[in-house]
Amino acid sequence: MAAMNAPSNFLFLATSTREPGVLGNTEWLARQAAAALPAGTPQAWHHLARMQMPPFVDQRHTTGQYPMPEGDMKTLLDATLAATDIVFVAPVYWYSIPAPLKIYLDHWSAWMRVPGLPFKEEMAKKTLRLVTTSGDRAKAQPMIDSIRLCAQFMAMNYGGELWGKGGPPDAVKADTAAVAQAASFLAA
Repeated sequence: MAAMNAPSNFLFLATSTREPGVLGNTEWLARQAAAALPAGTPQAWHHLARMQMPPFVDQRHTTGQYPMPEGDMKTLLDATLAATDIVFVAPVYWYSIPAPLKIYLDHWSAWMRVPGLPFKEEMAKKTLRLVTTSGDRAKAQPMIDSIRLCAQFMAMNYGGELWGKGGPPDAVKADTAAVAQAASFLAA
């Protein structure tokens, strides 16, 4: 958990695979939550589908370590480490997380094994949250459970999830409960 008086620094990882320039229900809801943060709160937004993320190669049981990442993966590592609060902005895809988020999470396994990088120790100081939308809440539950378990494995504070009823474009705007919850979701 982040120190009580440390200033917050939010990292929003948008994971939708929508074409660029199309704002989906999940990102719209996340942006409502971000807009409710106190003025001047640092925010970084990265769209994972627009970044170069190589497939994860599992070397845990062979070489046992990984080099420091380069390119967009280094950008993501640096942003991850700089954040006090990480928000996954992830619509439900087939009852699970979008592929770009899965690739990013797989690389956590590498980052825990970069010599001299205390990745897991640093992650334990952070809060992880999820903003998601789907046709109904039950279809989102497997993804919600997965993200909660990721936070638990990394000893992170799990700040919960903000779920909204999505579906066709702009559907979440009619979910008055989710829009109201967005106003206080990141303050918790």
